[in-house]
Amino acid sequence: MNRSPFERYYKNPIIKRTDIPYPCSSVFNAAVCKYKNEYIMLLRIEDLEGKSHLTLARSLDGINFDIDKKPWIEPSGNPDYEPYERLGVEDPRITLVDGTYYITYTAFGPYGVRIGIGKTTNFKKFERICLATEVDNKDGILFPEKIDDKYVMVTRPGGLGGQRNDIWMAFSPDLTYWGKSRVLMHHTSGGGWSSGKIGASTPPIKTKKGWLLFYHGVRQTGSGRIYRVGAMLLDLEKPYIIKGYSKHFILGPEEPYERIGDVPNVVFPCGAILEKDNKIKIYYGVADTAIAMATADMEDIIKLCLNSSENQPAIA
Repeated sequence: MNRSPFERYYKNPIIKRTDIPYPCSSVFNAAVCKYKNEYIMLLRIEDLEGKSHLTLARSLDGINFDIDKKPWIEPSGNPDYEPYERLGVEDPRITLVDGTYYITYTAFGPYGVRIGIGKTTNFKKFERICLATEVDNKDGILFPEKIDDKYVMVTRPGGLGGQRNDIWMAFSPDLTYWGKSRVLMHHTSGGGWSSGKIGASTPPIKTKKGWLLFYHGVRQTGSGRIYRVGAMLLDLEKPYIIKGYSKHFILGPEEPYERIGDVPNVVFPCGAILEKDNKIKIYYGVADTAIAMATADMEDIIKLCLNSSENQPAIA
């Protein structure tokens, strides 16, 4: 097997700025899920002023998407949210929990970034629940089921002003009040490729051997940052226990569309779907300019997690 278990779609990128049916600067970092007989994609679109909003797209095959002609989620005018979303809503993730689709997103305002949570049952009406964190915190992703009757969310607090850049986990009885926070993985655990910072990427996928969670790692180089992807396997009953994680990155920028763009050298997944044939479709932003898709065998990813993690402390 090659270093990367992923096979890129041969017609990548699957969505570009020119595919958006209204004027915009770029499209990237899209959440994905299945709803009834469709793939639903929630696109992060940056407008001509540089602010982000979220727009829906739909597909029957997971490749060819019909994009709505107007945004679905824009920065809120509600005074409880407006100061914290004034500069945009970014990087969504979608998690189905007990029949409700919960959407986590980054609220970006002049005071920093916070994790917002909202919900929908039909992808027509969106209802905000709360801003779940204080600043600075982002990359919030919910688990697809409660554990010990608690909602579980991974987050990435800090990461600015020289602070640490680690993945944490928090718990909540009601999706609004979060606590019992604990560190999950240290940003240098994966070695040099993730020495700058890490953050969770896609909602966890439940497998017989554990929760499969993709995460991104960043390395600072002399010519800028490189965003790449790793994977970890978490205990099903105690998800704060890492059973194993990939020793090296498993997807990195190689193709021109991943290396050249508004922010070069970025692959940034926000959505992954496990298909019936045990293939995982991962949808990822490329160079903050477009959206691409790649596939991998789930068992190959799990093997990389379990076989590569001997004597690797996840917390330092």
